[in-house]
Amino acid sequence: MAKHAYLSASASHRWLACPPSAKLCAEEEDRGSPYAQQGTDAHELCQYLVEKALGLDVKDPTEDLTWYDAEMQEAAEGYCSYVMEQVTEAKKLCIDPLVCVEQTLDFSKWVEHGFGTGDCVIVADGLLHIIDFKYGVGVLVEADKNSQMMCYALGALDTFGDLYDIPCIKMTIYQPRRDNVDTFELTTEELLHWADEVLAPTAKLAYAGEGDFHAGDHCVFCKVKATCRERAKYCQELAKYDFAEGPTLSTEEIGDILPKIDSLVSWAEDIKSYALAQALAGVHYDGYKVVEGRSNRKYTDEAKVAQAVMQAGFDPYEKKLLGVTAMQKQLGKKQFNELLGGLIYKPQGKPVLAPETDKRPDFNTAAEDFKDI
Repeated sequence: MAKHAYLSASASHRWLACPPSAKLCAEEEDRGSPYAQQGTDAHELCQYLVEKALGLDVKDPTEDLTWYDAEMQEAAEGYCSYVMEQVTEAKKLCIDPLVCVEQTLDFSKWVEHGFGTGDCVIVADGLLHIIDFKYGVGVLVEADKNSQMMCYALGALDTFGDLYDIPCIKMTIYQPRRDNVDTFELTTEELLHWADEVLAPTAKLAYAGEGDFHAGDHCVFCKVKATCRERAKYCQELAKYDFAEGPTLSTEEIGDILPKIDSLVSWAEDIKSYALAQALAGVHYDGYKVVEGRSNRKYTDEAKVAQAVMQAGFDPYEKKLLGVTAMQKQLGKKQFNELLGGLIYKPQGKPVLAPETDKRPDFNTAAEDFKDI
């Protein structure tokens, strides 16, 4: 595999933390996932809506999108509205700001063969704004010192910096399915300092397959995360705990263990998934075998089942109100809001434990309600 595939901006969080992982990942087969295709479809819809809003003559891609639904439409429309709001703000700085959609950004001045695609780049006198659309829901993405966005900003700065005076750079993550619109700002001087002192020297190591292995949160998207020895050592260290005497764990001990649990569970699940895939390919693990899991009965022909049941005098169908997303898809967003806008509510989510650094407000518990009584 060509070395230029090693150092993508989207994987920079990983290879900056663990330079030799770049070469290992490049040697692994790239296995696509339905989630990747879903994200591609959502980006294509976003591109269409933004370019249409900018007055370009573009073709509606929805009939060709495999994963298109009402949720994707709503997410893309929200993104488009946000982008156009930022374009309006940029026009306050100059009459005709440059707006680039799906712009190729070359940052090879710092990373050999380094390039990526910016979802939206807005350039005006005094400001460069990079906006990145994330359709994924599993991982909350933050803009703060986001290395992918910083690589994109370098590419945009290298391309447009001679045409505009850009002292300030703004980077925004738009992640609608997590209700996350996160913006981080830094000066051009700060960005270039990071590029010269951190990005370039680390990229040189990663490109050569050199440097030290380091495990951490960045392992989640690594292709060798299940078999990486450094990650195994890291997780084994996490699992070690000097327990005090006594039949039960104290509040302090549980508090110390909590931050480690997600990493340990993730590692264990990755090993199980990898082992299953290997076993299906013929690898034998002592003490284990592949067996058939539980399954549910299914009809061979639903139409014939319905016909047989109706002929026997019974109703084979259950009547159930469409869910909110399915109903909006059937009615269309405008009519949905007109007919049902006042009949929709969003219940409070279930309580979850999160680090104190989490940006969400504290959950209102019964203890809080009665605290002052």
